[in-house]
Amino acid sequence: MPQLDPRIAEALALLPDYLGQHVILSISAVVLGIALGLPLAVASLRSPRLRFVLLATVGLIQTIPSLALLALFYPLLLGLSLVTTAMFGVQFSALGFLPSLIALTLYSMLPIIRNTVTGIMGVDAAIKQAAIGVGMTPLQSLLQVELPLALPTIMAGIRTAAVWVIGTATLSTPVGQTSLGNYIFSGLQTQNWIFVLFGCVAAALLALVVDALLGAIEIALTRRDRRRLVLSGVAFAIVLLASLYPALSEPRGQYVIGSKPFAEQFILAALLQQRLGDVHLSSVERAGLGSNVAFDALAGGDIDAYVDYSGTIWTNYMHRTEYPSREAILTGIADWLQREHGVKMLGPLGFENAYALAMRRDKATALGVKTIEDLARQSANLSIAGDPEFFLRPEWRALQRDYGLAFRANRTLQATFMYRAVADGEVDVISAYSSDGEIAQYDLVTLEDPKHSLPPYDAVLLIAPKRANDMALAEAFRPLLGAITIERMRKANLLLESGAGQKSPQAAARALWDDIAGAQ
Repeated sequence: MPQLDPRIAEALALLPDYLGQHVILSISAVVLGIALGLPLAVASLRSPRLRFVLLATVGLIQTIPSLALLALFYPLLLGLSLVTTAMFGVQFSALGFLPSLIALTLYSMLPIIRNTVTGIMGVDAAIKQAAIGVGMTPLQSLLQVELPLALPTIMAGIRTAAVWVIGTATLSTPVGQTSLGNYIFSGLQTQNWIFVLFGCVAAALLALVVDALLGAIEIALTRRDRRRLVLSGVAFAIVLLASLYPALSEPRGQYVIGSKPFAEQFILAALLQQRLGDVHLSSVERAGLGSNVAFDALAGGDIDAYVDYSGTIWTNYMHRTEYPSREAILTGIADWLQREHGVKMLGPLGFENAYALAMRRDKATALGVKTIEDLARQSANLSIAGDPEFFLRPEWRALQRDYGLAFRANRTLQATFMYRAVADGEVDVISAYSSDGEIAQYDLVTLEDPKHSLPPYDAVLLIAPKRANDMALAEAFRPLLGAITIERMRKANLLLESGAGQKSPQAAARALWDDIAGAQ
């Protein structure tokens, strides 16, 4: 009997949690959308001005990119949490479920409101007059005549909203909400195409099942068939409970470990979890957080620990432009984190994951490019690709300022695709990461930075303020400090590359720890 691909086995093992969280979020957003949308739609029927404003507002919300809307609510809720904590001593988590719920609820409201308005206004005026003529009040006419006649149109809007929400919920991963999108985001970053396919298919099947169940309920309501309605409701409840049970019954972790959305971070988060597990401490991971979201989540206590990089903290959070020695930067970061945010920097892990401009070795040799200064003289005829953050970061502005870089074309690509793009000659230069295994895999050369425009990027382990004095946590992580060399990290990162020998982040983390433990 052929053995199941370990990536498929891992995807199946994660399905109950991912599916359950996805269902909780999606159903909550649709129910809340109905609860808000239907009354608003009905209220707008008597006022053309209110109806215009309402439809314009929900239509405008729909034009906002879904990922941007999801990300927008996190800082807003975080600020609100700080206010409620200061004024009333009440703190709530601004990460994960709440920002996702608000954004998805807003997305669900356009089809619900528009179809409700269209359906009720489309009822024949003669029928409405007849209802009034037999002595019905306007409310009775609405409930007993207009809404039943408009029901197919209203249900079509609800079904559309449900499908939209289930699909859009896959984008909630960067704000810390577990969903079927975890398959897609982690799969893209680790080139695990089985995960990507698994996430897409699971979300599509869920949308089809929910749409079919809502369709059955619509038919039962339209025909006033109580038996069909009960059976449809029972079927919907069974599917809902089956999806929710694993998520609701799973015990919560004692600690929350965060990670940013790229392969190395998945490995390091898995390594932190394994270290906690080895000393019998439970944990869960909030994977794929945006860079600023991860830092704000740590400072706000929504996650307990994660790995960041000194250059990111120095330039993005501290807004410093001068680059003293590595030791001075690390000392300055530790002091600033403690003073401004109460965050404890446990220490550097021992390797640096710095931004570096990289080219194919044969192309760099042909052009005589060894340094960024050499590259600047050729840049007008070349193209560059960077990750979604790079061209907005202070480091890119510093490179442009110090070297006068002006490329023929700038392209934004996910880190996974940058290396393949430069290897295939689709771009000439990329903003590589010095700890990535693909540098050696694709025979790339990193260009020297003689003007030191790029700061050091030592990987540092950060602890949330509420865990700053947690000795058990600190002792579990202490063996990692200074123990991960650049060679070890590159080797672990390479294990996540596509191919028959591809490992999961957990397997790569275990191999990394075995390498560390074997040398101690």
